[in-house]
Order: sequence, then C-alpha cells, then structure tokens
Amino acid sequence: MSDKPFKVASAQLAPVFMKREKTIAKACEAIAEAAKNGAKIIVFPEAFVPGYPDWVWVVPAGRNSLHAALYAEFLDQSVTIPSPATDKLCKAAKAAGAYVVMGVNERSTAGGSIYNTLLYISDKGEIMGLHRKLVPTMGERLVWTPGDGSTLDVFDTPYGRLGGLICWENYMPLARFAMYASGVDIYVAATWDSSDGWEATLQHIAREGRCVVIGCCISMRRDQIPDRYEFKSLYPVGADDTPVNPGNSAIVSPEGVLAGPVANEEKIIYAEIDRVRLRGSKFAMDTAGHYARPDVFQLTVNRDPRPMTSTESHNGTNGHQVPASTAKRRAAK
Repeated sequence: MSDKPFKVASAQLAPVFMKREKTIAKACEAIAEAAKNGAKIIVFPEAFVPGYPDWVWVVPAGRNSLHAALYAEFLDQSVTIPSPATDKLCKAAKAAGAYVVMGVNERSTAGGSIYNTLLYISDKGEIMGLHRKLVPTMGERLVWTPGDGSTLDVFDTPYGRLGGLICWENYMPLARFAMYASGVDIYVAATWDSSDGWEATLQHIAREGRCVVIGCCISMRRDQIPDRYEFKSLYPVGADDTPVNPGNSAIVSPEGVLAGPVANEEKIIYAEIDRVRLRGSKFAMDTAGHYARPDVFQLTVNRDPRPMTSTESHNGTNGHQVPASTAKRRAAK
C-alpha cells in the first residue's frame, strides 16, 4: 500500500427519480467525470438508484392505496444484485480505474422487499460486497426491510480499508465501533440527512475513528420529481426550484473539513487524502486500539446472515444465499 496522496470524490447528485436505467446512466457519466479529475474512490448518496422514497415523510401512513402504488413502482425500479444494472456500474468503475460506492434500493432475493444498500465495486469492475442498512429510520420502515450483521464489512483497497454506514446508522455507537474495530480508513456516510447537525456528525466520526469520512447526500429540487406523483402536492407550497433536499455533502478528516459542505446544487466534490497524516493521527487516539479498554468493554458482532427461509438439500445440509462478501470471508477462514 502506497503512502502517496490520493483523491476521493463525493457525487452530490439527484437521481432521475424512479427511473433505474436513466439514473444508472447518469451515475456512469459521473464516475467517468470524477475519474477524469483524478478520483480513486467515488461515493454516491444513500438510495441513489432509483431515488430516495421521500414520500414516507409526507404521505400519512393510513393512505394505503397511495403507499401501495408508490411501493409497487419503487420495487419495480429497484436493483437486483447482481444484474444487468449492476453490470453497467461495474463496467463504468473498471473503465474509470476507480472504486465506487453506490447507494441503491436492492430487491430482496424473494423479490417483494427492499433493502437500503451500499454496493461496493472495485477498480477492476468487480462487486466486492455490500452493506444493508440495519435499521430504517421512522417512516422509512414503510418501504425498507432491515439488514443483518452479515454485511457489516470493510473492504481492502490500495488506499486503505473502505467501509461505512448509511444515514442514521451512524448514530448507532456499536455499529460505528464495529467499523473502527475492522480498521476502516475511508468511512462512507451516505445519507439523506442534510441538517446542520449532520456536518457535526461527520466531524465527530472522523475524530472518533481517526478516519476520512465521505459524506454524500442527494441534492434535489421539487421540479425533479414528476408532477404525476400525487405526494408532490403534499409538500409545503413553494416554487419549482424549491429544494426537496439541499445536500450539504462534505468530506472530513480527523483534522477538520477537507471539502464542502455544498448546498442546493448538483456537484462532485473532491479532497486529497494524505495517508501519512491520517495514520499519524492515531498517535493521539486509536479508538479500537490503545484507547480501548477490552478488560472493561467488549463488543460481540453477529455476522451470521438471517435469511427469511432456508432450504434443506438432499445430503441433509442447510443452505441459503449469502452476500458475496460473507462467502469470501468464510472461505478465508
């Protein structure tokens, strides 16, 4: 692993709302642009493909027919992993020679439920693994099913160990510590949260974990949601260019903000990372090392998958599909 500085990118963009193929095409263009500008790790927002289900915050839970219609379209446009859709992202990452972290709405194996997922793609165009959000927040539980510990992974790259959590998972102290204990260097905090407090959260994680934190959020205007969606009328009155979400993406190191926050515009932001300075910051504090007290505190992480069903084969063994990252980790043991 080289100590040469490298560049990372946070792609604060809007999806082509509820259009999987068009959103992926837009993502592939952004990957090429970011790589042309020197980025070696390119991060996209939470639920970027085919978009964040913002209606869960404005449509009353009791309006079942409206929720059902929206969910049916959302499910149809969500992403199966792997699939021709992810193949296009892999091809773009390979052409760019960059690692890509993509927020997607992932269809479950059975096809009726949706995970909020971060998809990790290598610079060789291969799916390294994924992470499924452990706890959908409040209204998000109307559309997303929880993940499990089998996808709480970090991934080795030439630039350090890459991993992260989604939105308010970052307020789960034990989930953060699991990342730190796995040796994360480049921490992805993909989100929909653009509040003033979120930048403080990014800075806290960077200082606590002694890692670079890439915060990435969708920036989207009201006119980027088609008028045919009834829930659009439930937003407070405003002009077409009124932000649905300003974004406020930022890249942060233990020493402070490196780039951003950027608000109310679609923009790819960049930061150069000094691995030596990052490594040296652990002199003061290594949360999962010399600043830990395993004689006082211990964390047990259950990384076994929790499938809805399992099947029994003819030889009497149980089998079920697990994420590729989990299978690779088990094979190495």
